[in-house]
Amino acid sequence: MLLRFAALATLFTFNAGTATAAPEPLRLENLKRCGDLLETQHQDWCLTVRGLGDGTPQLNLGAKTIPADAVQREGENLRLRLDGANYQSGPLWLQDGPRASNAAWLTLRNSHVLAAGPDEVAKNMDGLTTYVDLVSVLIEEDRDGRQEAERLAQKYGAKVVGSISPLNLYQLRLPAKDLVQRDALVLRLGSETSVDAVVIEESSAEETEQAATHPEEPKKPALDSDEWAANRFLDAVNYYQRRIPGRQPPIQPQPVRIGLIERDVDFDTTDFADNVGACSPPRTCVYARDADKSDNHGTTVAGILAARWDDSGNTGFLRGLDKASGGFEVIVERNSDAGITANIAASVNLVEDGVRVLNWSWGIHRVGAKDIKGDDVDSLLRSGIAMGGYEELLEEFFLWLRKEHPDVIVVNSAGNGSSFSGSDEYRLPSSFITEQLLVVGGHQRSERTDVGVDDPAYAVKRSSSNIDMRVDITAAACAHASTTSAGQDSAVHCGTSYATPMVAGLLAAMLSINPQLQPEQLRMLLRRSAMTIGDNHDFEQMDAEDLTAPILPSERRYQLNDKDVGRSARLDMQKALDLAVQSRDRVR
Repeated sequence: MLLRFAALATLFTFNAGTATAAPEPLRLENLKRCGDLLETQHQDWCLTVRGLGDGTPQLNLGAKTIPADAVQREGENLRLRLDGANYQSGPLWLQDGPRASNAAWLTLRNSHVLAAGPDEVAKNMDGLTTYVDLVSVLIEEDRDGRQEAERLAQKYGAKVVGSISPLNLYQLRLPAKDLVQRDALVLRLGSETSVDAVVIEESSAEETEQAATHPEEPKKPALDSDEWAANRFLDAVNYYQRRIPGRQPPIQPQPVRIGLIERDVDFDTTDFADNVGACSPPRTCVYARDADKSDNHGTTVAGILAARWDDSGNTGFLRGLDKASGGFEVIVERNSDAGITANIAASVNLVEDGVRVLNWSWGIHRVGAKDIKGDDVDSLLRSGIAMGGYEELLEEFFLWLRKEHPDVIVVNSAGNGSSFSGSDEYRLPSSFITEQLLVVGGHQRSERTDVGVDDPAYAVKRSSSNIDMRVDITAAACAHASTTSAGQDSAVHCGTSYATPMVAGLLAAMLSINPQLQPEQLRMLLRRSAMTIGDNHDFEQMDAEDLTAPILPSERRYQLNDKDVGRSARLDMQKALDLAVQSRDRVR
């Protein structure tokens, strides 16, 4: 009897321990098109999942459950075949009993390009990693792009493997074994009358568009809450929560989709732990592949928009508006690891899927670019031939955007090379001049404690931030990274990459108030509401100290003697929201 009792006690203890042990989380780590990327009707998608059980989980796309016979399993990988006529683009997530995965955005659009594998890249003469046999051709707009790409492929022994068809771009796999053969084929392709440009990709098989390595001042940044005070972050959240529903009649904010061109987000952090399973407006939702590091670039950028509050780590601006907003969908997507070409493919898909604000926290410098001191920029470099192709690709993207989606705005980081953001000889994409591209520089809290937040000396430019007339506005450049447990101290990340989503999130909030606002109007409201930063140079650039385009009299009620005229512009989030509300009143 005693032995039996002991055995039962042991079994009870084991079961209790098992019951209290937290089950392994279910995480969707990778989601990408596979098979024939040019197939439009039946699409194949390959998934990598962490935490799979013995059985195949249920897959959900938007409000639809995907039939089990459409899913094949191979170990930790799943393969999914979808009929495009039966589904719409939306968040895809997995359900396995009580466990739900993070949701990643699955687009039914057809812009997809291949990334090179480790054996398909080489070093060029500039010492940069470049693709050996994968290039893209921009076909002249008066030609049938697919038909012409197939003709060129047959002529040169190549194969069409990817496309961004709205831009008439097609990716070819060339019969090239080294860079000499590739360059010879590129020259011949470029001489074809039907080819506008050839895009050569320069990035490694797995490259993170890391922050610049340019040295900064040995100064520990202040806490992000203090940094963000320079943009009236909390004032803006309070204004939205109280004034929007409190108006007579109250404003009914609309849902807005925001696209982040980033790799992934860590859903095991306190900032995003509750963002799994089904999610839809009117709350803030994040759709992304799962990352394995809490302090990665995409998690920090997304956190500035959508991190949960009060659990240490980051603090999401849009998440703070949840009680009053119509909801925000933050879609983190990068298409593939095919560098800048993939960034544009993802951007095209997102725009076609209804994104109003695109966040581009990335950029590249041409080899030989000089900083404001005349020294070489040493980060995110591309060769002249690659930059030429990228420039043509970006031009086609913005021409398409203007023609087909004039209400979409792109927010781009000015860069961290202590250089000039607006020089098309050196910096892309920030050098483009278009109403649909807004460029953001970075500032930090000054050491002055005797000035108010609206004083130009309250904040100073970060030494690494790119500058000049092409920069539209500056925002706080420092934010806390996410953490894996509550109350844990987190690293502080700084750079224009993190100033950019501050502006992108604000624009999304403004569009939720007044969806009729167009890109040029959004820029005008940001500039009219801006506080100032830096010295007054009377419109003259002195020692490269103009941080942004100087504030004009037209942006200050045409008052020539206004104290802000001639100074650089610093983001004021609360006042910009107020102007968005006033813009509704003007059109009624």
